[in-house]
Amino acid sequence: MVSNVNFHGIIPAIAVPFNRDFSIDEPELRRFARWLAQQKGITALMTNGHTGEVFSLTPRERAEVTRITADAVKDICPVISSIVCEGISEAKEHVAMAKEAGAQALDVMPPHHWLRFGFKPEHCIDYFTAIGEASGLPLIAHIYPAWTRASFPSVLLAELAKLPYVSAFKIGTREMNKYARDLKAIREVDASKALLTCHDEYLLASMVQGIDGALVGFASLVPGLIYDLLQAVKKGDLKEAMKVQALIDPLKDAVYGAGEPTGEAHGRMKSAMARAGILRSDTVRPPTHSPSVAELKAIDAALLNAGLLKKNAA
Repeated sequence: MVSNVNFHGIIPAIAVPFNRDFSIDEPELRRFARWLAQQKGITALMTNGHTGEVFSLTPRERAEVTRITADAVKDICPVISSIVCEGISEAKEHVAMAKEAGAQALDVMPPHHWLRFGFKPEHCIDYFTAIGEASGLPLIAHIYPAWTRASFPSVLLAELAKLPYVSAFKIGTREMNKYARDLKAIREVDASKALLTCHDEYLLASMVQGIDGALVGFASLVPGLIYDLLQAVKKGDLKEAMKVQALIDPLKDAVYGAGEPTGEAHGRMKSAMARAGILRSDTVRPPTHSPSVAELKAIDAALLNAGLLKKNAA
Protein backbone atom coordinates (compact mmCIF):
# COMPACT_ATOMS: atom_id res chain seq x y z
CA MET A 1 0.00 0.00 0.00
CA VAL A 2 1.35 3.42 -0.99
CA SER A 3 1.59 5.68 2.06
CA ASN A 4 2.48 9.30 2.73
CA VAL A 5 3.60 8.28 6.22
CA ASN A 6 7.26 7.57 6.89
CA PHE A 7 7.21 4.88 9.58
CA HIS A 8 11.03 4.79 9.81
CA GLY A 9 11.66 7.33 12.55
CA ILE A 10 10.29 8.73 15.79
CA ILE A 11 6.51 8.88 16.06
CA PRO A 12 5.30 10.38 19.35
CA ALA A 13 1.99 9.21 20.75
CA ILE A 14 0.99 12.68 21.85
CA ALA A 15 -0.45 13.86 25.14
CA VAL A 16 -3.59 16.02 25.09
CA PRO A 17 -3.64 19.30 27.04
CA PHE A 18 -6.81 19.93 29.03
CA ASN A 19 -8.28 23.07 30.56
CA ARG A 20 -9.02 23.10 34.28
CA ASP A 21 -12.61 22.07 33.50
CA PHE A 22 -11.21 19.00 31.67
CA SER A 23 -12.21 20.27 28.23
CA ILE A 24 -9.67 19.97 25.40
CA ASP A 25 -7.37 23.00 25.33
CA GLU A 26 -7.39 23.55 21.55
CA PRO A 27 -4.91 26.47 21.35
CA GLU A 28 -2.44 24.61 23.55
CA LEU A 29 -2.87 21.36 21.59
CA ARG A 30 -2.17 23.25 18.36
CA ARG A 31 0.93 24.91 19.79
CA PHE A 32 2.24 21.69 21.33
CA ALA A 33 1.61 19.62 18.19
CA ARG A 34 3.49 22.11 15.99
CA TRP A 35 6.40 22.25 18.44
CA LEU A 36 6.64 18.47 18.66
CA ALA A 37 6.30 17.91 14.92
CA GLN A 38 9.32 20.15 14.30
CA GLN A 39 11.68 18.25 16.60
CA LYS A 40 14.49 16.33 14.93
CA GLY A 41 13.67 12.88 13.66
CA ILE A 42 9.88 13.19 13.98
CA THR A 43 8.21 11.61 10.95
CA ALA A 44 4.58 11.64 12.15
CA LEU A 45 2.41 12.26 15.21
CA MET A 46 -0.09 9.77 16.64
CA THR A 47 -3.29 10.85 18.34
CA ASN A 48 -5.60 8.87 20.63
CA GLY A 49 -3.01 6.57 22.11
CA HIS A 50 -2.83 5.65 25.77
CA THR A 51 -0.60 8.67 26.41
CA GLY A 52 -3.40 10.81 24.96
CA GLU A 53 -5.75 9.47 27.66
CA VAL A 54 -7.87 7.94 24.90
CA PHE A 55 -10.15 6.08 27.29
CA SER A 56 -11.24 9.37 28.86
CA LEU A 57 -12.23 10.79 25.46
CA THR A 58 -15.59 10.33 23.77
CA PRO A 59 -15.58 9.18 20.13
CA ARG A 60 -16.31 12.73 18.95
CA GLU A 61 -13.52 14.11 21.13
CA ARG A 62 -11.08 11.59 19.66
CA ALA A 63 -11.97 12.81 16.18
CA GLU A 64 -11.63 16.40 17.39
CA VAL A 65 -8.14 15.76 18.78
CA THR A 66 -7.14 14.32 15.40
CA ARG A 67 -8.72 17.24 13.53
CA ILE A 68 -6.94 19.86 15.65
CA THR A 69 -3.59 18.06 15.43
CA ALA A 70 -3.79 17.34 11.70
CA ASP A 71 -4.69 20.93 10.93
CA ALA A 72 -1.91 22.27 13.16
CA VAL A 73 0.83 20.19 11.51
CA LYS A 74 -0.52 19.91 7.96
CA ASP A 75 2.56 21.61 6.55
CA ILE A 76 4.99 19.61 8.70
CA CYS A 77 4.09 15.93 9.00
CA PRO A 78 1.18 13.45 8.74
CA VAL A 79 -1.02 12.37 11.63
CA ILE A 80 -1.94 8.82 12.64
CA SER A 81 -5.00 8.11 14.77
CA SER A 82 -5.48 5.10 17.01
CA ILE A 83 -8.66 3.09 16.60
CA VAL A 84 -9.83 1.82 19.99
CA CYS A 85 -13.10 -0.10 19.63
CA GLU A 86 -14.90 -3.25 20.69
CA GLY A 87 -16.22 -4.47 17.35
CA ILE A 88 -16.15 -4.05 13.59
CA SER A 89 -19.28 -1.88 13.29
CA GLU A 90 -18.01 0.56 15.89
CA ALA A 91 -14.54 0.52 14.33
CA LYS A 92 -15.95 1.52 10.95
CA GLU A 93 -17.64 4.54 12.55
CA HIS A 94 -14.38 5.59 14.23
CA VAL A 95 -12.48 5.06 10.99
CA ALA A 96 -14.83 7.36 9.10
CA MET A 97 -14.48 10.08 11.73
CA ALA A 98 -10.68 9.73 11.84
CA LYS A 99 -10.38 9.98 8.05
CA GLU A 100 -12.66 13.01 7.93
CA ALA A 101 -10.56 14.60 10.67
CA GLY A 102 -7.40 14.23 8.59
CA ALA A 103 -5.74 11.00 9.73
CA GLN A 104 -3.41 9.57 7.09
CA ALA A 105 -2.84 6.22 8.83
CA LEU A 106 -4.43 4.26 11.66
CA ASP A 107 -3.01 2.48 14.69
CA VAL A 108 -5.29 -0.48 15.47
CA MET A 109 -5.45 -1.59 19.09
CA PRO A 110 -6.99 -4.98 19.88
CA PRO A 111 -10.59 -4.84 21.15
CA HIS A 112 -10.32 -4.68 24.90
CA HIS A 113 -12.82 -7.45 25.59
CA TRP A 114 -10.07 -9.70 24.19
CA LEU A 115 -8.10 -8.85 27.34
CA ARG A 116 -10.79 -10.67 29.35
CA PHE A 117 -12.02 -13.39 27.02
CA GLY A 118 -9.20 -13.91 24.53
CA PHE A 119 -9.78 -14.33 20.79
CA LYS A 120 -9.27 -16.63 17.83
CA PRO A 121 -6.74 -15.76 15.11
CA GLU A 122 -9.54 -15.38 12.55
CA HIS A 123 -11.16 -12.74 14.78
CA CYS A 124 -7.98 -10.66 14.50
CA ILE A 125 -7.61 -11.13 10.74
CA ASP A 126 -11.27 -10.22 10.20
CA TYR A 127 -10.91 -7.11 12.37
CA PHE A 128 -7.85 -5.77 10.56
CA THR A 129 -9.27 -6.66 7.15
CA ALA A 130 -12.53 -4.81 7.87
CA ILE A 131 -10.68 -1.70 9.07
CA GLY A 132 -8.27 -1.80 6.13
CA GLU A 133 -11.05 -2.13 3.57
CA ALA A 134 -13.18 0.56 5.23
CA SER A 135 -10.36 3.08 5.55
CA GLY A 136 -8.09 2.55 2.56
CA LEU A 137 -5.33 3.81 4.88
CA PRO A 138 -2.12 2.10 5.99
CA LEU A 139 -2.52 0.36 9.34
CA ILE A 140 -0.20 -0.12 12.30
CA ALA A 141 -0.82 -3.33 14.23
CA HIS A 142 -0.62 -2.41 17.91
CA ILE A 143 0.88 -5.39 19.76
CA TYR A 144 -0.03 -5.77 23.44
CA PRO A 145 2.21 -7.31 26.14
CA ALA A 146 2.80 -11.06 26.06
CA TRP A 147 1.17 -11.55 29.47
CA THR A 148 -2.22 -10.27 28.27
CA ARG A 149 -4.92 -12.39 26.64
CA ALA A 150 -4.92 -9.87 23.78
CA SER A 151 -1.32 -10.71 22.88
CA PHE A 152 -0.79 -11.88 19.29
CA PRO A 153 1.21 -15.10 18.80
CA SER A 154 4.20 -14.83 16.46
CA VAL A 155 2.46 -16.96 13.86
CA LEU A 156 -0.49 -14.53 13.86
CA LEU A 157 1.87 -11.57 13.43
CA ALA A 158 3.24 -13.32 10.36
CA GLU A 159 -0.30 -13.59 8.98
CA LEU A 160 -0.95 -9.90 9.69
CA ALA A 161 2.27 -9.04 7.87
CA LYS A 162 0.77 -10.62 4.74
CA LEU A 163 -2.18 -8.19 4.74
CA PRO A 164 -1.70 -5.33 2.25
CA TYR A 165 -3.37 -2.92 4.69
CA VAL A 166 -0.79 -3.48 7.45
CA SER A 167 2.28 -1.28 6.95
CA ALA A 168 3.85 -1.32 10.40
CA PHE A 169 3.86 -2.98 13.80
CA LYS A 170 3.88 -1.11 17.12
CA ILE A 171 5.50 -3.83 19.18
CA GLY A 172 5.01 -3.78 22.94
CA THR A 173 5.58 -7.48 23.65
CA ARG A 174 7.50 -6.73 26.87
CA GLU A 175 8.93 -10.25 27.06
CA MET A 176 12.22 -10.18 25.27
CA ASN A 177 12.36 -13.81 24.16
CA LYS A 178 8.96 -13.51 22.46
CA TYR A 179 9.87 -10.03 21.21
CA ALA A 180 12.81 -11.50 19.28
CA ARG A 181 10.58 -14.22 17.83
CA ASP A 182 7.96 -11.63 16.85
CA LEU A 183 10.47 -9.50 14.96
CA LYS A 184 11.84 -12.54 13.16
CA ALA A 185 8.37 -13.81 12.20
CA ILE A 186 7.39 -10.49 10.64
CA ARG A 187 10.73 -9.94 8.87
CA GLU A 188 10.63 -13.41 7.30
CA VAL A 189 7.22 -12.73 5.74
CA ASP A 190 7.76 -9.15 4.56
CA ALA A 191 10.89 -7.20 5.45
CA SER A 192 9.30 -3.99 4.13
CA LYS A 193 6.88 -3.82 7.07
CA ALA A 194 8.16 -1.25 9.58
CA LEU A 195 8.93 -2.49 13.09
CA LEU A 196 8.46 0.12 15.80
CA THR A 197 9.33 -0.32 19.44
CA CYS A 198 6.82 0.98 21.94
CA HIS A 199 8.82 -0.09 24.98
CA ASP A 200 8.99 3.35 26.61
CA GLU A 201 10.45 1.90 29.80
CA TYR A 202 13.42 0.09 28.18
CA LEU A 203 14.14 1.68 24.86
CA LEU A 204 17.76 0.69 24.29
CA ALA A 205 17.17 -3.01 24.95
CA SER A 206 14.33 -3.09 22.44
CA MET A 207 16.08 -0.94 19.82
CA VAL A 208 19.19 -3.10 19.52
CA GLN A 209 17.03 -6.02 18.34
CA GLY A 210 16.86 -4.35 14.92
CA ILE A 211 13.91 -2.01 14.56
CA ASP A 212 13.02 0.82 12.19
CA GLY A 213 11.77 3.42 14.65
CA ALA A 214 9.91 4.13 17.85
CA LEU A 215 6.24 4.89 18.41
CA VAL A 216 6.20 5.91 22.06
CA GLY A 217 4.35 8.29 24.32
CA PHE A 218 7.68 9.09 25.99
CA ALA A 219 8.62 11.00 22.83
CA SER A 220 6.13 13.68 23.88
CA LEU A 221 8.56 14.46 26.72
CA VAL A 222 12.05 13.69 25.39
CA PRO A 223 11.85 13.51 21.58
CA GLY A 224 15.44 14.67 21.13
CA LEU A 225 16.95 12.09 23.47
CA ILE A 226 14.97 9.25 21.87
CA TYR A 227 16.08 10.38 18.41
CA ASP A 228 19.70 10.54 19.56
CA LEU A 229 19.36 7.05 21.03
CA LEU A 230 17.91 5.63 17.81
CA GLN A 231 20.67 7.23 15.73
CA ALA A 232 23.38 5.83 17.99
CA VAL A 233 21.86 2.36 17.75
CA LYS A 234 21.56 2.55 13.96
CA LYS A 235 25.24 3.59 13.75
CA GLY A 236 26.21 0.67 15.97
CA ASP A 237 27.72 3.05 18.54
CA LEU A 238 26.81 1.20 21.73
CA LYS A 239 28.93 3.46 23.94
CA GLU A 240 27.05 6.56 22.73
CA ALA A 241 23.72 4.75 22.97
CA MET A 242 24.41 3.81 26.60
CA LYS A 243 25.38 7.41 27.33
CA VAL A 244 22.06 8.69 25.96
CA GLN A 245 20.10 5.95 27.74
CA ALA A 246 21.79 7.00 31.00
CA LEU A 247 20.17 10.44 30.59
CA ILE A 248 16.81 8.84 29.83
CA ASP A 249 16.88 6.35 32.72
CA PRO A 250 16.15 8.74 35.63
CA LEU A 251 13.26 10.24 33.67
CA LYS A 252 12.00 6.79 32.78
CA ASP A 253 12.17 5.74 36.43
CA ALA A 254 10.40 8.91 37.60
CA VAL A 255 7.60 8.46 35.06
CA TYR A 256 7.19 4.69 34.79
CA GLY A 257 8.78 3.44 38.00
CA ALA A 258 9.72 -0.23 37.81
CA GLY A 259 6.79 -1.22 35.62
CA GLU A 260 5.01 -0.65 32.33
CA PRO A 261 3.15 2.52 31.30
CA THR A 262 -0.09 3.04 33.24
CA GLY A 263 -2.68 5.79 33.51
CA GLU A 264 -0.91 7.21 36.54
CA ALA A 265 2.41 7.06 34.67
CA HIS A 266 0.84 9.11 31.89
CA GLY A 267 -0.17 11.62 34.55
CA ARG A 268 3.39 11.76 35.84
CA MET A 269 4.70 12.29 32.33
CA LYS A 270 2.24 15.13 31.79
CA SER A 271 3.54 16.80 34.95
CA ALA A 272 7.10 16.33 33.69
CA MET A 273 6.11 17.99 30.43
CA ALA A 274 4.64 20.95 32.28
CA ARG A 275 7.69 21.28 34.51
CA ALA A 276 9.94 21.14 31.45
CA GLY A 277 7.93 23.95 29.86
CA ILE A 278 6.52 21.71 27.11
CA LEU A 279 2.89 22.04 28.25
CA ARG A 280 1.15 24.93 29.96
CA SER A 281 -0.78 22.66 32.35
CA ASP A 282 -0.51 19.10 33.65
CA THR A 283 -4.27 18.60 34.10
CA VAL A 284 -5.38 14.98 33.63
CA ARG A 285 -8.91 13.67 33.33
CA PRO A 286 -10.37 11.62 36.18
CA PRO A 287 -10.07 8.95 37.33
CA THR A 288 -6.35 9.48 36.64
CA HIS A 289 -4.71 11.43 39.45
CA SER A 290 -1.92 14.00 39.39
CA PRO A 291 1.42 12.95 40.93
CA SER A 292 2.14 13.16 44.64
CA VAL A 293 4.63 15.62 46.12
CA ALA A 294 7.23 12.85 46.38
CA GLU A 295 6.67 11.87 42.75
CA LEU A 296 7.06 15.48 41.64
CA LYS A 297 10.37 15.73 43.49
CA ALA A 298 11.63 12.66 41.65
CA ILE A 299 10.45 14.14 38.34
CA ASP A 300 12.25 17.44 39.04
CA ALA A 301 15.47 15.64 39.92
CA ALA A 302 15.34 13.61 36.71
CA LEU A 303 14.58 16.67 34.58
CA LEU A 304 17.44 18.56 36.24
CA ASN A 305 19.82 15.67 35.54
CA ALA A 306 18.85 15.75 31.86
CA GLY A 307 19.07 19.54 31.68
CA LEU A 308 15.34 19.83 30.95
CA LEU A 309 13.92 21.40 34.12
CA LYS A 310 12.38 24.77 33.39
CA LYS A 311 13.75 27.51 35.60
CA ASN A 312 11.52 28.02 38.66
CA ALA A 313 9.41 24.97 37.73
CA ALA A 314 9.89 23.41 41.15
